Amino acid sequence: MAAGIQWSLLSICLLLFTPGVFSATFTITNQCSYPVWPGLLSGAGTPQLPTTGFALNSGASATIPIPTSWSGRVWGRTLCSTDPTTGKFTCLTADCGSGTIECNGAGAVPPATLAEFTLNGANGLDFYDVSLVDGFNLPMLVVPQGGTGGGNCTATGCVADLNGSCPVALQVIGAAYGSECVACRSACVTFGDPMYCCTGAYATPNTCRPTSYSQFFKNACPRAYSYAYDDGSSTFTCASANYIITFCPTPAASQKSSGVQQPSPAAAIPEATNISSSSPAATNIFSSSSSRCTTTPFLFITTFIATLSVIWRSRHLN
Repeated sequence: MAAGIQWSLLSICLLLFTPGVFSATFTITNQCSYPVWPGLLSGAGTPQLPTTGFALNSGASATIPIPTSWSGRVWGRTLCSTDPTTGKFTCLTADCGSGTIECNGAGAVPPATLAEFTLNGANGLDFYDVSLVDGFNLPMLVVPQGGTGGGNCTATGCVADLNGSCPVALQVIGAAYGSECVACRSACVTFGDPMYCCTGAYATPNTCRPTSYSQFFKNACPRAYSYAYDDGSSTFTCASANYIITFCPTPAASQKSSGVQQPSPAAAIPEATNISSSSPAATNIFSSSSSRCTTTPFLFITTFIATLSVIWRSRHLN
């Protein structure tokens, strides 16, 4: 019996300290000159995250633990406010329609710049991309850190602010911001034509080809998805990495910073160390651990003592 207990406890310890059991982390940083409200959506059948939306002041960061084999999307909402009468929370771009800061399982309303992930997928690789298929609302960069094994671990995103150069037909004009374009729609969202949406007779890679509108996005952001079948130059892989997601990697200012509700002190994310390849630290408001496949010394010591205690008792009681 004692041997059986020892073997079971050993198996538990090996499970606890085996790489791959614990999550990756996403460090989301706002380098825009205005506040951004990140939204997060888990794919069907994948574990839920500890948050689905929160406020991020200019210059602030937040680190979120991500479950193993998670898939889903991350985006940034802008020009958000709470109606003083109804208490309903809405955003002018990339709103999720939940009426609250948390998106609660709802996705972004186009146009929205999207970071898309499938972690620990085929051959144990992470697959990730930044997509402009649903349009563009703010610059975004995704950088893997600490990746090992297979994959190219390439940074990807759209670092240019396309709102200023968006074709007139695709522009979203914010009524409260004069003639300023606050987001840039895709041709599919704008016209609904199967030729632009890759649907109907255009639902295959051979029939759905780049258009002048998708080429606008591709020329500005060569590594980002510009239309549905833009896989070859837009999907990247890495293994066992953490990811830094940065809004406005090149700081951008616009009328978005004026007349917009700032996050309240209670909702604001604390300031954090600037994120760089040599300094991945950031404020972690959702978990006590910010590294992938690691456990805290306290957990290790506690588990070790508990294991010894049970083994000692099993020996002396039999």
